[in-house]
Amino acid sequence: DHHVNYGSGSGLQDRVAFVQTDPGQHDASIRLADLQVSDTGTYQCRVKKNTVAVHEVIVTVQAEKPATPQCWSEGELIEGGSVLLRCYSR
Repeated sequence: DHHVNYGSGSGLQDRVAFVQTDPGQHDASIRLADLQVSDTGTYQCRVKKNTVAVHEVIVTVQAEKPATPQCWSEGELIEGGSVLLRCYSR
């Protein structure tokens, strides 16, 4: 329908816009500026032509950047062998 439904009291009106000027040209991507923890939630894309298609995306906004992970491998790095790739972050 060429519009964004912001929900009530969400504060998104000034921070959400379509990436393309005309979403009717097959790209209804949106950009959410100035992310806030309160933006965490489930977002839904509804496309209607002859029928309605719906897809949901879960967005989690973290208060801080995650810590840099520590990564390492365990096992021999030889052809035909097995290796375990490990990553850990607090």
